[in-house]
Amino acid sequence: MNRRMFMKASMAFATLSGMSGLSTLFARSAWADADIADGTAKQFDFDVLKKHAASLAKKPYGGAPAPLPATLANLTPQAYNEIAYDPGHSLWHNIDGRKMDVQFFHVGMGFKRRIRMFSVDPANREAREIHFRPELFNYNDAHVDAKQLEGKTDLGFAGFRAFKAPELGSRDIVSFLGASYFRAVDNTYQYGLSARGVAINTFSNGQEEFPDFTAFWFETPKAGDTTFTVYALLDGPSCTGAFRFIIHCEEKQVVMEIENNLYARKDIKQLGIAPMTTMFSCGTNDRRVCDTIHPQIHDSDRLEMWTGKGEWICRPLNNPQRLTYNSFEDENPKGFGMLQTDHNFDDYQDVIGWYNKRPSLWVEPIGKWGKGAIDMMEIPTTGETLDNIVCFWQPAEAIAAGSEHSFSYKLYWSSLPPVQSNLARVYATRTGMGGFPEGWAPGEHYPEVWARRFAVDFVGGDLKDAAPKGITPVIDVSSGTIKQVEILYVEPFNGYRILFDWYPNSPSTEAVNMRLYLRTGSQTLSETWLYQYIPPPPDQRKYIDDRQMHA
Repeated sequence: MNRRMFMKASMAFATLSGMSGLSTLFARSAWADADIADGTAKQFDFDVLKKHAASLAKKPYGGAPAPLPATLANLTPQAYNEIAYDPGHSLWHNIDGRKMDVQFFHVGMGFKRRIRMFSVDPANREAREIHFRPELFNYNDAHVDAKQLEGKTDLGFAGFRAFKAPELGSRDIVSFLGASYFRAVDNTYQYGLSARGVAINTFSNGQEEFPDFTAFWFETPKAGDTTFTVYALLDGPSCTGAFRFIIHCEEKQVVMEIENNLYARKDIKQLGIAPMTTMFSCGTNDRRVCDTIHPQIHDSDRLEMWTGKGEWICRPLNNPQRLTYNSFEDENPKGFGMLQTDHNFDDYQDVIGWYNKRPSLWVEPIGKWGKGAIDMMEIPTTGETLDNIVCFWQPAEAIAAGSEHSFSYKLYWSSLPPVQSNLARVYATRTGMGGFPEGWAPGEHYPEVWARRFAVDFVGGDLKDAAPKGITPVIDVSSGTIKQVEILYVEPFNGYRILFDWYPNSPSTEAVNMRLYLRTGSQTLSETWLYQYIPPPPDQRKYIDDRQMHA
């Protein structure tokens, strides 16, 4: 974990919620030196977990976690980072020829939830708990008073991370840490955006909730396997859940098959399925806060959607000056995700964050999800240390107390999504001052009428073949007027740039929704570009000439 990702995880999710009710499923026994799973064996399968989650939802929520020993509660981020799991006690270290292994995160600092861990023998479906003990960790320079931890077998763990050969114990590829957050990498080994088990009331009149994964069960893989299965219990004020993750650690990507079963404790105003959070500070289309040495700063650059009707939609991300929320209605979506499409180092010049290596995350629904919407919230940010973009699927049906809901889907953590449209796709979006011919500038030869220019670049598809027949940009805006539309072939990226200027027709600062696609005759040539532009107030709609002319 680099500094930015650690701080984001530890500080943003410092307030976690309760765990309860597992003692009836699993008992404890004395320590076993040969295996870190020391609990008494009990039968376990996914049906057992689902029944337990359903039963737990009928009981009051357990509330905030119990206080940690002072030596852990008062850790600084730097001290917490010094705590390392002992690889000699990793979960599958005793499997000859193993390709996978798992280690656990220590509780402490902002990670207060005491998560229980279990090892499952897939042959006889027996599970045994892994209890905390100081010997599992190396405390290095963390200055932890280990005497305060002796006998604290109920401390549990904060989360886990998984490794794949040949990087066993050195570079993890999957991490579950904080509330229900988790991440994975592609073959760059560079973490980026995060996923969540569920999102609740992210943008509603109520306070957002962050349910916790409170227990995990790991099926022991066979030697040589690069796929492992983990089950998770979710618990929070408004719902419980039983999750199954089948995690395929492939050569160039990580693919997760997920089934969740959710049980509502109370009415939920907004339930987010397959939620993901990412960071967008500045990019080609939004350079307002890019006063740094870096041309761009973002984990993701766009929301991509493949609708139930087959339309491909690209929505570039913004760092707005005020919180914005958008809902894209759909029925039985084919896929959606937060993408990082620009992997050119020169476009970031960042040797700390390595944004050019960040993976994309694509959601592939399994089965029909029915009616709902892909919701996205964009939060203003002045830096890069916190995620400011949230996206998820919200079912149209009301989530009532006592109801049960199940969703299955795949998550692809990879450089680009596993599927792409055959149509031309959006390559980049750029914005700047407009109101004058391209190649000139506002001044004495042109009226200084304020306008905003947009350049949308398209590549691929049948654009080259369609060019002789004529390419027509179809542009719609929710307010204002479009002028100066141009179509330019751009040889360096072998694509076409659509230029247009937007002129306001009112002093309103309400968001302007823009829509653009390309066609030739009645044939659609490109995916649909959606954009949301927030115009400045009237007193800021002017050109500033800061030249100092002297005789």
